[in-house]
Amino acid sequence: MPGFPDLLYTGLFKRNPQRIVSLVPSITELLWSLQLDERVVGITKFCVHPESWFREKTRVGGTKTVKMDVIHQLQPDLIIANKEENVKEQVRELEKRYPVWVSDVNNLAGAIELIKQIGVVTGTHVKAMQLIEQIAKGFLSLKHQTADNIRQGRILRTCYLIWRDPYMTIGGDTFIQDMLARCGFENVFDHATRYPTIDIQQLRDANCELLLLSSEPYPFKQKHIDELQPLLPDTKIMLVDGELFSWYGSRLLHAPAYFASLLQQLP
Repeated sequence: MPGFPDLLYTGLFKRNPQRIVSLVPSITELLWSLQLDERVVGITKFCVHPESWFREKTRVGGTKTVKMDVIHQLQPDLIIANKEENVKEQVRELEKRYPVWVSDVNNLAGAIELIKQIGVVTGTHVKAMQLIEQIAKGFLSLKHQTADNIRQGRILRTCYLIWRDPYMTIGGDTFIQDMLARCGFENVFDHATRYPTIDIQQLRDANCELLLLSSEPYPFKQKHIDELQPLLPDTKIMLVDGELFSWYGSRLLHAPAYFASLLQQLP
């Protein structure tokens, strides 16, 4: 799959793309933040932010169930996909007819680069750099807030669950891992890759002190805390906003303040 820098430097675009389809919810919100309203013609059914776009824009299916006929009707001059969220075979098919950028973001630095490159290609470089500056400022503030805890060794051994039945967590090579680290949490499964399946005994063996239950992709609720707490009596269990841990577009503006408030709820 072609990378975004390839699109930039080969001169594939004679002008900024005018008909963009986004197959990635977090990038859809980023395009909105860059004020590309008229130029985004298609999004997925999971692109729930902003709500106005979710109601008004043409939906091209799900992130893993792209409707090719709808995309052909839209005739995009740029499709934005993601290595993890979209199906490789579907992206390959789209590449035969349209310019496709496949993003691959595993940490904050990668997210910053993504915002910068989208700004260049869409002609919104100034807005993108302003956004990057705000995001960087927020995470710098968070770093100062967590530094004292880290220096004093107050680092909670943490597990972040994304799925139930079976339970699935996140490994050390994921974007969520980077967000956990920036909160000063130690991921007890950072030795694993991607999204391993685990069980309750593994959580006990790992001496998990903090268990975070994400709102997405599995929508954990209070009833799941009630279900798990008797099995893990010495573990603090909390519900968390999955978008703020896993979305790597303009939602990063809100992540540092959310993480700071989360830290204040901990013993």
